[in-house]
Amino acid sequence: MKASRILPILLIVALAAPWFFDARGYGIRVLCMIFLFAAVAQAWNIVGGLANQISLGHAAFFGIGAYTSTILLIKFGVSPWLGLVVGMALAMALAVLLALPTLKLAGHYFALATLAFAEVLRIIANSAGSLTGGPQGLAIPFNPNGGFWAFQFSSTVMHYYIMLAAFLLVSGVFWAIKVSAFGYRLRAVRENEDAAEVAGVDTFRTKLMALLISAALTALCGTLFAQFNFFFDPDSVFGSSAISIRMALITIIGGIGTLAGPLLGALFLLPLEEFINATLSSRIAGLSQLVYGVILIVMILVKPAGFVALFSGRKWSWIK
Repeated sequence: MKASRILPILLIVALAAPWFFDARGYGIRVLCMIFLFAAVAQAWNIVGGLANQISLGHAAFFGIGAYTSTILLIKFGVSPWLGLVVGMALAMALAVLLALPTLKLAGHYFALATLAFAEVLRIIANSAGSLTGGPQGLAIPFNPNGGFWAFQFSSTVMHYYIMLAAFLLVSGVFWAIKVSAFGYRLRAVRENEDAAEVAGVDTFRTKLMALLISAALTALCGTLFAQFNFFFDPDSVFGSSAISIRMALITIIGGIGTLAGPLLGALFLLPLEEFINATLSSRIAGLSQLVYGVILIVMILVKPAGFVALFSGRKWSWIK
């Protein structure tokens, strides 16, 4: 099916979806988290999917976005929308610091280095209690009259449309990169970095640019997460198991390096996680995590290429 036919239909469905749920209910919150984590996974996909730089430390950029916008709001009264921009800039600066010693590493060495980077920031956030709230975290003060500029709304529906817009923005950036000359250089690095270097590709600069873009978009999603939940702590935004591994899993389950993969993965994993936790977590300790892990293992074994493998043929080539 051509993209020109299916995309308008999907967009209409996405725009109409909130009207089938309670504006302040559980269902609309799940939809918000689906699009938020689809956006985060798409941002990770720029580095992990196109360049095959498997980062387990993207929680660092996610947390930077959450903390920067929230601290600016609480301490100085700065709008979260401005804090979002500052958080993106700070995430890019930290990405440069991370890139200088790590982008020359390959495979699991790069993954472990990024994991350590996120862990260092988690420890700092736990220690700097006067600024970050320490282990107790930060609570965003509720302002019923704040409105759009304060990023506070009477209905969750507005949050949903913001999450949807964020996903469309990040996916648009991903697609623009993928079909550009820059995207071809990234895929050359992914297939054979040595061969790409011989062919004249500046591999370090190519990977650095991908990391900078990915870091900025991940920080944007971190700000949205903080403003949506009104509370977070170092473990929930800097914890690699909560954020970094989740965004990688969503992308891998959906289809790594593809346009639709992160959305398909989020549509499967987020509702599955919520359902298993709701039905099994109160029965036997650890049962929900066990069942969730088994399902993920089976999915990866059955469909190693992800859900996008279900859409075969040239007519579906636009989602890959």
